[in-house]
Amino acid sequence: MPPSVPSPSRRVARILRTSLFAQVAIALVLGVVVGKLWPGVATDLQPLGDGFTRLIKTIISPLVFCVVVVGIAKAGDLKAFGRIGLKALVWFEVASTFALVIGLLAANIVQPGSGMNVDPATLDASAVDTKTGGGSLPSTTEFVVNALPTSFVGAFAENSLLQVLVLACLVGAALLHLGHTKVPKVLPAVEQAQEIIFAVVGFVMRLAPIAVFGAMAVLIGNYGLGVIETYGKLIALCYAAAALFVTLLAVALRVVTGLSLWKFLRYIREEMLLALGTASTESVMPRVMQKLRRAGAREDAVGLVLPTGYSFNLDGASLYLSIGTLFIAQAVGVDLSLSQQITVILVLMLTSKGMAGIPGSAFLALSATASSLGAVPAGAVALLLGVDRIMDSMRVVTNLLGNCVAVFAVSRWEGALDLEQARRVLDGAAPQENGDEPQGSREPSTAGPAEGSEGLHRSEGSEGSGGSEASEGAEGSQGAVAAIGTAGGDPARPL
Repeated sequence: MPPSVPSPSRRVARILRTSLFAQVAIALVLGVVVGKLWPGVATDLQPLGDGFTRLIKTIISPLVFCVVVVGIAKAGDLKAFGRIGLKALVWFEVASTFALVIGLLAANIVQPGSGMNVDPATLDASAVDTKTGGGSLPSTTEFVVNALPTSFVGAFAENSLLQVLVLACLVGAALLHLGHTKVPKVLPAVEQAQEIIFAVVGFVMRLAPIAVFGAMAVLIGNYGLGVIETYGKLIALCYAAAALFVTLLAVALRVVTGLSLWKFLRYIREEMLLALGTASTESVMPRVMQKLRRAGAREDAVGLVLPTGYSFNLDGASLYLSIGTLFIAQAVGVDLSLSQQITVILVLMLTSKGMAGIPGSAFLALSATASSLGAVPAGAVALLLGVDRIMDSMRVVTNLLGNCVAVFAVSRWEGALDLEQARRVLDGAAPQENGDEPQGSREPSTAGPAEGSEGLHRSEGSEGSGGSEASEGAEGSQGAVAAIGTAGGDPARPL
C-alpha cells in the first residue's frame, strides 16, 4: 500500500513549525506591514529586538572563550595558532583595503551627491552628537591597550571580544604547557561548558522570529519608505558596490579553496536572514561558528578568525564609509583631489578598525575623516542620519560574508580545512559521524605537538560526533587520549 502523501496545508504547517528560515521570513514581512500601517504601534516594539540581542550577547564571550581554548589544546601547537592569527590579520587588511578602494571608485563614477548643493550651515550638527552620545573612536594606542584585559571577570562582563580572546589564548597555552596529566579534568570541563552554551543558543534562537518582527517594525515605523526615494541614488550605489565586493569574495573563495560562496549562502540562509532582520551580525555569531566547524573548518581557526574579524574586518562598513565620505563632499560642493582621496583611504584604514561596539561609530569615523581632510565641514555628516539605518542590511551581509570567507581562506592557508567535508556539507549532506571520515580527507596540519603537552593527543574525528569524550586506559594507548568531536545535530534549530 503506497504511503499517504501529506496534504499541502500539512506540508506548509510542518515547514512553518520546523524551518527557522520560513519563520524569520514571515516575521520580516509582518514587521514591514505593521511598521507601514501602524507606525505608532511599531515604535513600541523596540524591546523585542533589543531583548533578543541582549540574550545573544550574554552567550558570545563564554562561547568564544571555550572554542578558542579547546581549539588551542586540541591543535597541540601554540605556534600554529599564532600563524593563524597573523594570516588572518593579513587577509583582513587586504580585504578591507579592497572594500575602501571599491567604494571610492564607485562614488567617483556615479557621483551620488552631485547636484544637491547643500549649505552646511543649514544642517543640525548637534544631531550627530546625539547619535554618537558624544563619544569618540579610540586612538591606535588606546585600541591596543584596551584589547588587554585588566580583570578576568571584567572581560566577560564588558563583552570585550578581544580581551576574551587574549584570556583564551593564555588559558589554552597553559593547558598545553601543563599537559593532560597535570590538569586532566580542565579540558573536558571546558568542552562540556561549550556544549551547554550551544544548547542555550538553541533555546534563545526560538525567539528569533519575534526579534526580527520587532526590529523590522521599528525600522519602518521610524523611517518609513520615503527615505528610499530621497536617498535612492546613494542607497542603490552602496548596495551595488556591496554586490560587486561579494562577487569578488566569491571569486577569492573559489580560487583559494575551490568552494562556492553561493552554496555557502544557502547553507547559512537562516543566519543571514536573521542578521538582516535584526541588523546585527552579533546575533548570529554563535550559530555561524557552529556551522563553520561543521563545514570542515578547524576549531582553532574558527575560534580566532571569526571573532577577530568582528573588530578588524568590517568590509561592509569600509564600503559605506568610503562612499559616504565622497557623498558628503559632493553634496556640499567640495571636489576632493586624488591626494585627498588617498588620505581618506589611509584614515579609514585606521578608524574602521576601532568601530566595533561603539554607538554611532560610523558617524564618528566619518567625522574624523572629514576633520582630517579639512575641506569638508564635519557637520555635513548629518546628511547621512536619515539613511544610515537603511544601510545596515548592506553592512551586515557584507561584514558577515567577508568574515566567513576569511575563516575558510585562512583555514585552507594553514592546512586546517577539511575540504571533502566542506564540499559535502555545502552540497546539503550531513557531516559524517566520528570514525566515518575517509583517510586523508583533512589536509595535514603544519602544527606539531607542543612541549609539555604529554598525554594530550588529537583524535582524527569530524563534526557531528555527538560530543567530546575523555577516554582513559584505552587498549594499546599510553596515558589519556582526548577524543575530539563536536555536538551532533543542530541544537539551534527549532523543533
